[in-house]
Amino acid sequence: MDKIARGKLAEDAAVQYLQSQGYRIVERNFRSLLGEIDIITEHEGYLVFVEVRSRRGSRFGLPQETVNSTKQGKVRRMATQYLKLKGAWQRPCRFDVVGVILNQADNIQSVELIKDAF
Repeated sequence: MDKIARGKLAEDAAVQYLQSQGYRIVERNFRSLLGEIDIITEHEGYLVFVEVRSRRGSRFGLPQETVNSTKQGKVRRMATQYLKLKGAWQRPCRFDVVGVILNQADNIQSVELIKDAF
């Protein structure tokens, strides 16, 4: 399985997990000139921008640890662009991160959600 297919598998697992936790999926893979927001949801009155990260195993750290300050800034800028485009400035928002670990056979090993991650 190539990197793109693994990414889609991880995003699909994240969507299933989020839905099981009461999240309502609004949009997937919102793209702009700045990049992409993986998943946009509604949860407990918030519009939630979700960054999904995946890795095979955790030997080199957890996937969610790769959301550094540079990536956080990029997601914030894209979220601002989304809010402007949708006319949703008044909506309370937050940023969640979902880390997905796959085993060597590319099966989902674990899914971890960090609410209000940044």
